[in-house]
Amino acid sequence: MELWQQILWKALEKADGRQYLPGIVIDAQKIVQMECYKTLKKIKEIVEDESLDDPECFRRMEEILVLFDEIGADDGGRHDFG
Repeated sequence: MELWQQILWKALEKADGRQYLPGIVIDAQKIVQMECYKTLKKIKEIVEDESLDDPECFRRMEEILVLFDEIGADDGGRHDFG
């Protein structure tokens, strides 16, 4: 499944069925763009966190992978960097 499809699927899943209401038009591109923006904003905040040291790089990467999981993007099982 393409990344944009994974993101859209997860966003619609989070909508808790509201997308099936009669008369509702879904703009897939806008949904994917908004989910991507929200995720990139969170990634930026993680990377810019000055309180984290280099030894905490693993934790940063794990946080980023969790964000991708949250939008339904497959990380390919790369949670184990050890």
